[in-house]
Formats: sequence, structure tokens, C-alpha cells
Amino acid sequence: MAFGVSLSFPGPGSLLRDAVSGASSRSDGTVTYTAVSGRAERRADVVSLPIFHRVFKKTSGNGGLTLYLGKRDYVDHMSSVDKVDGVVKLDPADFGDRKVFVQLACAFRYGSDDLDVIGLCFRKDIWIQHVQIYPENHKPELSAMHDTLLKKAGDNAHAFSFEIPNNLPCSVSLQPGPDDQGKACGVDFEVKTYLAKEKSNPDEKIEKKDTARLIIRKIQFAPSEVGAGPKADICKSFMMSDKPVHLEAAMEKDLYFHGEAIPIKIKINNESNKTVKKFKVTVDQTTDIVLYSADKYTKAVFTQEFGETVDPSGTYENTLTITPLLADNKEKRGLALDGRLKDEDTNLASTTMLRQGVEKDVLGILVSYKIKINLMVAGGGLLGGLTASDVTVELPLMLMHPKPAE
Repeated sequence: MAFGVSLSFPGPGSLLRDAVSGASSRSDGTVTYTAVSGRAERRADVVSLPIFHRVFKKTSGNGGLTLYLGKRDYVDHMSSVDKVDGVVKLDPADFGDRKVFVQLACAFRYGSDDLDVIGLCFRKDIWIQHVQIYPENHKPELSAMHDTLLKKAGDNAHAFSFEIPNNLPCSVSLQPGPDDQGKACGVDFEVKTYLAKEKSNPDEKIEKKDTARLIIRKIQFAPSEVGAGPKADICKSFMMSDKPVHLEAAMEKDLYFHGEAIPIKIKINNESNKTVKKFKVTVDQTTDIVLYSADKYTKAVFTQEFGETVDPSGTYENTLTITPLLADNKEKRGLALDGRLKDEDTNLASTTMLRQGVEKDVLGILVSYKIKINLMVAGGGLLGGLTASDVTVELPLMLMHPKPAE
């Protein structure tokens, strides 16, 4: 069994950095990874290709099935999703009367695989598709990716292809707590080849040694054109005051990249007889989990207070810069993150972009962000705190990754 990665032709690969190489493998079908940062590490079965920059390879414990993929990130272009083209090399000596299938599944994981031992399944399949490749029953039109993988695999290799529907969610994981064990909850995509008499008989037990699997990701990149920035304003009156407080907030554009500084222009016109004591800027991440029923929750990923005061009849105008980062939120359990492969670094989950008309059909995890600017206005006079109040505006925010250069 082996898992190989070519370092000859660096390419876009993962969302942040290439961290899947130098793999060692064991006979139980598991793979461990070491990160690469600008240099080659000790690695097993390195594959160099003339066309594609890396090959991902996984062999079953019995040695009869070897799964090849040319990439593990598949881009959702809104109108369509990259095809999953792969190859399985067969050694049918011990197959007997069993057939070889390949499946692509999108699932929501909400528990550890270890609990399957006691008969509990904490994995809900959102979408699944099977093809039979031996005896041959599936013959896709060969792509350039297929040609390269078939040359690498050699004799007795069979091609397969899957089309991912564009109404499926992107790969998202939920950040575990400090004491949580096992795989993170979230949405993942898995390509698996296996030996079985039937493709999906729930009563047929498939041994782990008769399977080879690789996790892949469905991802989205920021659109090439960025829209105009959102604006919001509010005019709020107070008890015991004849005139209101005006608050206006605006951004330069509607989309920012992960790690990019976000400038927010704020204007305050305090016509009231109250004092604006301070104000707070918050970025909230809203995670919408849509399975059997909708479950939505919100967590703050950035909070900062500003101590500037605005006296009665005073004004304030400034541009504040904020940057929400995962590094500042490592302890928050349940925070949505971009799906990751093994132990590579990740970031806050990207905003989910949906093609118009499919909103009601999407299952899985949907992620959105908003910025809140909150003024804390002090009460005055005999009533004191009874006349204190907050003035709040909200701005929508899209966080995504830029599309890699071709």
C-alpha cells in the first residue's frame, strides 16, 4: 500500500498551502502526513508527472485495489463543479465472485467512527453515487487526467468519473473543543473503491482491508468581479431627548479575502443631549445546518471596543480596520472552518455562495457573516441608566479565497 505525491510541479492545490505529502502508510489502510514548506521531506512513493502536478494514491489492505486521483480539491463554479476523474488498478487474484465498485459520497459527520463499534452511526449521507468498474460496467469518456493516471497505474487499470451536483454544500468542518477526540464534525466528500457482491447491500459486510478511500474537497473561490460595498444607516431617538443620534457605516467592497484587512468607514452625528460613551465592532459567523430540520447558530469571530466618546451635539468620523482570523478563535467549539485534509492548516469557513434557485434544495452546512457596529449611549439626568440605549447597524460580509492564477 502506498500514498504518493509529486512535488515536481507546484500548483494551487489546497486553499492555504500544500500540506499533503511525505506520506507513510501502514497495512491497516491509514495514512499519516508531514507538512512541506518550500522543501522536500522524506516521503514514500513520489510520483512525477509531465502534465499534472501531483498524484494521490491509496492501496487497500489486501493489496488488490489501488485508487488514483490527480487532485483533491474540486471547484464549484456555481454553474458546474469540476469532474472527479480517477483510476483504480486491480489485482483480481483474490476477488472470487466479488465485484469492484467506486463510490463518491457527500456526508454530514456528527460523531466519531469509534462509536460505530456499539452500533451507532453518526454519519448522514447527503448524496451518494456508485459505479461498477469490474467486471467492467462503467466506461467514461477519457479525459487528459484519465490518460495521465492510466499511464501511471499501468496494466489492469480502470477509469471512473463522477459529476458532483452543484446543489451540494462545500466541505466545511466544525471546530472541535479542546478536549474533543476523533474526527471533526462537518460535511465531507469521500471517494471509495471496494470489493462486494452488490454495490449497496446494507446486509453485506465489507471488510476494511477490501477498501481504499480518499477524502476530497468541494470548494469555492471568490468571483472575479467584486461588487460595490454595502452601506447602512440608522437614526434613533431617545427618551428625554428632542433630537436623535445618526449612525452610518460603509465598506469599500462586498467581498474580502481571508486574512485581508477590512476598512469600515463610520460616521456619527450626535444631535441628542446624550453622550456616546464608546462603540463596539463585531463580526458574527452564522452557521446554518440543514439536515432533517434547520438549526442555526451565531458565534462572534471578531470583537473590538473603541473608547472614543461623542458628546451631545458632537460628531465623529473615522475609518476603522478589522481582520477576523481563526488564530484568535482557536478555543471556540463549533466554529465553522473550511474543510481540511488530515492535519493541514485551515481558516474560518468561506461564505457559502448559492446559485439562484437552489437555496431550498441544499443540505449540509451554509455559512454567512455580518459586521455589527454598536454605539453605547449613556443615559443622563434623574432617570440615569433607564434612558441609556444602544444604536446598532449591520453590514453583510463575504469572506472567501481568491481564485488561484491559471
